[in-house]
Amino acid sequence: MKTNKFNEQRYPSKPQQFYMKSEEYRLPGHTRKTEDEINFQLLWLSLKRRWLPAVCVAGVVFAITVPVAFMQKLSYQATGKLLLKPDNTSSLTGVGKEIKEFSPVNEGGTETANPVKTQSEVILSNPLLDKTIAELDLRDKRGKLLRAESLKRNFKVKNIPGTDVLTLSYKSTDPYLAATVVNKLMDVYIENNILTNRADALTASKFIALELPSTEAMVRQAESTLRQFKEQNNVVNLDEEAKSAVAIIQELQTQINTTQADLAGANARFTDLQNKTKMNSQAAIALNSLNQSPGVQDVLKEFQQVEDQLAVERSRFQDDHPTVVNLKFKEDALKALLQKRVGNTSTLDFRQQVPSEELQMGESKQKLNEDLVRAEVERSGLVKRLAKLSNAKAAYEQRVSSFPKLEQQQRELQRQLDAAQSTYETLLKKVQEVRIAANQNMANARVIEPALIPEAPSLLKVFAIIGLGILGSILLAVVTVVTLEVRDSSIKTLNEAKELFGYTLLGVIPSLKKKATPRGGDKESMVPEVPVRDTPGMPICEAYRMLQANLKFLSSDRVLKVIVVTSSVPKEGKSKVSANLTATMAQMGRHVLLVDADMRHPSQHHIWKLTNASGLSDVIVGEAEFEAAVEEVMPNMDVLTAGVIPPNPLALLDSRRMASLIENFSETYDFVVIDAPPLIVAADALTLGKMTDGVLLVARPGMVNSNNAVAAKESLEQSGQNILGLVVNGVSQEEVGSYFYYPYYKEKSDKTKSRTNTSRS
Repeated sequence: MKTNKFNEQRYPSKPQQFYMKSEEYRLPGHTRKTEDEINFQLLWLSLKRRWLPAVCVAGVVFAITVPVAFMQKLSYQATGKLLLKPDNTSSLTGVGKEIKEFSPVNEGGTETANPVKTQSEVILSNPLLDKTIAELDLRDKRGKLLRAESLKRNFKVKNIPGTDVLTLSYKSTDPYLAATVVNKLMDVYIENNILTNRADALTASKFIALELPSTEAMVRQAESTLRQFKEQNNVVNLDEEAKSAVAIIQELQTQINTTQADLAGANARFTDLQNKTKMNSQAAIALNSLNQSPGVQDVLKEFQQVEDQLAVERSRFQDDHPTVVNLKFKEDALKALLQKRVGNTSTLDFRQQVPSEELQMGESKQKLNEDLVRAEVERSGLVKRLAKLSNAKAAYEQRVSSFPKLEQQQRELQRQLDAAQSTYETLLKKVQEVRIAANQNMANARVIEPALIPEAPSLLKVFAIIGLGILGSILLAVVTVVTLEVRDSSIKTLNEAKELFGYTLLGVIPSLKKKATPRGGDKESMVPEVPVRDTPGMPICEAYRMLQANLKFLSSDRVLKVIVVTSSVPKEGKSKVSANLTATMAQMGRHVLLVDADMRHPSQHHIWKLTNASGLSDVIVGEAEFEAAVEEVMPNMDVLTAGVIPPNPLALLDSRRMASLIENFSETYDFVVIDAPPLIVAADALTLGKMTDGVLLVARPGMVNSNNAVAAKESLEQSGQNILGLVVNGVSQEEVGSYFYYPYYKEKSDKTKSRTNTSRS
């Protein structure tokens, strides 16, 4: 008999690194599913498990909703259409522009108001609704006039996208009343719009009357200011004046250049003549004037004669001689007369400026003197002309330099005048528009489609109630599924079983669509199938092959010989797993033994269709030999049934005889599988686990709850069992997809069946 100490040394309780993890438990070519796919898969599995109560709840809700929907009073809906159009006569001074443009605001634009929506709110305003109610004398069941809120609840105003058209809809149980209310409200709205436009015209008229005098005064003031500016600055046309000034400046510069050249020539001639005459210009002018004076020339001639006589007489007489004295007196008198006449003729001092010998000169010298005088006159004239031209040019240049400032001032004054004139002209024009608008009955909207009496009732409310019922039934069905799932503490999925137990996942056994056959007439007790033997091409057979492969390579130092297969609670498929696992090992060529140690509810004899006259219990008590009790069910596979059910199975299993049998089994067979009772039912599996190489735990989602699973796990850990791993049985095909490439094996299975049927035919 193998002791627990020996087992712990051979097979540690903690899984080694080479154990196949649950995430790796898939065939090559399979890809992991994302978290969203797994969550959707769990939801689908929950719906599949709880479809019946969900359908019942949804059916009840829908069955209640349909009668309620058809019990509603049928309503009739009348619809009319209004076209909103801009009124060109209502703009005036800007009044009415809020309804001149009815284009809807573009999406993503910067505007925040939609004029069409504004008019929708105006149509459904309380004053217009109250007026409609009053004119139609609409009353409620108590005979009182309807309130605007009551009428508004059945009204709907909607803008047709991309247009300036509004649709008005009203619902009522009376089709005639529905059409009448819509048409009356449209008439009331248009009438109110006309009155509003008239009020706008009157407001504009008052505004214009107040603004015209002040605007006219502004125009006059602007004109006067501009006129004064032009008069003060001698401005007629600055552009033309600027062009003319530039041309004049150029012409003056040309004349200045010419005059400067002429002045240089005159200066040269004057200098040459001055050198020849040895006179300055003033002396030359004075002599020229004296030579041309007859009085001066006569006195000068007489003076020269007296001088000649005086010289002759002095040669003859003394200075005190009377003749000399008389001539000298006469000379002085003539000299005084000559000075007087020279002084009257010229401003020059006769003695200092004009020598007496110069008063009479030859013709050549007189001609040179005259040329000198003419040169001086010409030179003086050119100097004056040059100064005049320079002054004129400077004046024009100063005028031109002031043009930019003058132009800026003129433009500013002109803009003020233009603005005042534009405002004044606009107001004058608006005077005529106001008169027209005040006398016109024009609105900014018109009826393009009056409401007609509806012939058929509207079923929208009925469909809405039915739709709400369908939605409610779906929601309640989902709530039902969620509630049942929350209240159900059973393990539902493969992942839950794996996470709850925490053991190494060695195998995932998919569920079979075909039900197992009953044991006799008991429908509650179903006989498990052996697909490994009967249909070896099915995907479930590959799952058992992977299970036996994982068991084979659990330990690297020594292979397993004897294992115990158990579960937490009954009906988890431990017997089925034991039978198929053993059959799989037999098919692999190993000599195996399957022992049914569940002496409380044995099932292996039903699975393999054997008699249970003698079995394990009989061998333990010595009433039968092992060789006589064991039976071969298929090549390389023997089965030892439970035998006669004893009153205390645990006493038989926890005996030296049982330990001795297990030792013999391990020596005789390559592998031994012991089918033990569930852990919650009895302690048989714990007892057998101490005698074998380890315990293989089977869990089935939907059969075991979390409490039983936790209890079973605690019992295994407290008893110090060598837990080989976990086998999850009865997994749905959707979950199996996480570990197998199921379509591949299904296709392979279908081909195998097809070949089998062909060979049989």
